[in-house]
Amino acid sequence: MAATPDLKQARVHLRLDFKTKRKLERAAAYAETTTTAFVLANAVAAADRVIEAHEQVTLAGPDWDAFHDALLDPPEPNAALGNAAKRYRGRIRA
Repeated sequence: MAATPDLKQARVHLRLDFKTKRKLERAAAYAETTTTAFVLANAVAAADRVIEAHEQVTLAGPDWDAFHDALLDPPEPNAALGNAAKRYRGRIRA
């Protein structure tokens, strides 16, 4: 079965001033693409950067070592963690 291409059905409407619109059109012309393609590509790239900045954690050497060691040899759960697990189980059953 052949894959069907994604249908572009979602829309975003923007209101902007004339100078901004002209600037986007000029930039798109320099990039030899349409204004829509230019705005979409740059908006998606900016969205990727924001998402990465909020969803990716980078650890410095000592912090990475502690994290790595905890993954390989996790400590035994303490009382606080046991209590938190009990509270969680109580909430998800409710």
